[in-house]
Amino acid sequence: MFFWLREGVDEAARAAFVEGLRGLGESSNVASCRVGVPAGSTREVVDGSWDYQLAIGFEGRAAHDRYQSGEDAVHAAFIARFRELWQRVVVYDSVPV
Repeated sequence: MFFWLREGVDEAARAAFVEGLRGLGESSNVASCRVGVPAGSTREVVDGSWDYQLAIGFEGRAAHDRYQSGEDAVHAAFIARFRELWQRVVVYDSVPV
């Protein structure tokens, strides 16, 4: 998941946002959680236009579906608190092959 924040988001709000992203790992549905920022790579195939990346792992499809359903209190609280900060979010869901 990639987040582009709105222009003018100050450093305090950014820091709170990062802590909120990390806090998503506290959901009982989440098996792993990693927060990242662009690495600064300059290759043509790299898109570094986003502000923050969130990579979440789930034990299975059921946990993923619970997390996305709106019934996950941690996820719902994150959205309610921070949705005004981002202008764009892109999600790439995948399953192991």
